[in-house]
Amino acid sequence: MEHQEKYKVSVHYGWIIVFTGMLSICACLGLGRFAIGMLLPSMAATLKLTYTQMGFISTANFIGYLASVLISGHWSSEIGARRLIFISLMVVGISMGLVGRATSFHQVLLLYMITGIGSGAANVTVMGLVSSWFSSSRRGRAAGFIVIGSGFAIIASGRLIPFINSIQGQEGWRMNWMILSAVVIAIACVSVLLIRNRPDDKGLQPMGADEHLDMHSAENRTETVKSVHKREINVYREKMIYFLGLIYFLFGYTYVIYATFIVTTLVRERGFSEAVAGNFWSTVGFLSLFSGPVFGTLSDRLSRKTGLIIVFAFQMISYLLVASGLPGVFLYLSIFFFGIVAWSIPSIMAAAVGDYVGAQKAARAFGLVTFIFGFGQIAGPAVAGVLAEKTGSFSSSFLMAAGAVGIAILLTSFLKKPVTA
Repeated sequence: MEHQEKYKVSVHYGWIIVFTGMLSICACLGLGRFAIGMLLPSMAATLKLTYTQMGFISTANFIGYLASVLISGHWSSEIGARRLIFISLMVVGISMGLVGRATSFHQVLLLYMITGIGSGAANVTVMGLVSSWFSSSRRGRAAGFIVIGSGFAIIASGRLIPFINSIQGQEGWRMNWMILSAVVIAIACVSVLLIRNRPDDKGLQPMGADEHLDMHSAENRTETVKSVHKREINVYREKMIYFLGLIYFLFGYTYVIYATFIVTTLVRERGFSEAVAGNFWSTVGFLSLFSGPVFGTLSDRLSRKTGLIIVFAFQMISYLLVASGLPGVFLYLSIFFFGIVAWSIPSIMAAAVGDYVGAQKAARAFGLVTFIFGFGQIAGPAVAGVLAEKTGSFSSSFLMAAGAVGIAILLTSFLKKPVTA
């Protein structure tokens, strides 16, 4: 018996949090938001939607998202992360099911805004758990694994949605919304069973804390003093948090244009079938599985600034390629460059705010930068939709996105190193 205990391998509960967080992100963002790109073409055909209306549906979701993220940190403190994540995912799941029964543009607009409210609260709360459960040297990697939940959802939606549409016909999008709704509700139930608010709830220390103490005992005494100071920080008065928010805004403004309109561009402007466009979108999902872990870990080892600049450079190339109107092979390259870094910036940003304000304030700080980021998500699809309406093509919208990413790279180069990590 003692021999068996000696060789027993235990898994830190932080990785259970990561797994459950990944499922939650799959539900609130992957299905609640990114599936819309695959659903819009058939929805537009049934509900007679214009490019502008398609853009405003996505924008309505982000308005709901924006309304919830700023106060979700406060909600989390009041009722606990576990309960808030469960409630938020239930809001997402139920509202998605109702979207499937909508009969007009305005109904979709209202219901999808409610989906955004749930998505924002769930996302911010899940990402805030990273700083509580992991030490600074592990945060980028942990956040990276959480955000790939969106990639799994994109792979599934890219295959499932065209398949259901081929069986159900033009109204297949309604069945798709109902199926996605059921999946989100199931994940909500799993999350409330597995998520714990903090390591103390399981009698544990944050993962990596013991290793940090062993290797850096002298530095740890200094860091403890600094951490006490960090807990007294008012995140709403920290200039660096607003600077990170501005960078995150530009990410929100640009990536959402691609995520919302790439499938529509392929189907309506490039002549691809919905099934082929779905394969493209699934490819993005598959590639994105590597984005968070690879670039989150890279930011742990190099710096948050270096990681962000590399990711933004890849995104700029992707947007320029799809805007260029070059032959199909360049679309594959665009998909590759976008997918390989798709969810890197949220993972790096979640780790960065913890570095700057400490674990105690991380959820609130991430809520603030995500609130600023939300304005970018609101503006991006609306401006891109109107621009496409006027020019008759989304090429100008992708070109605009590339220019905004260039500004993000410039701003990121001015990031200062945190006082303590």
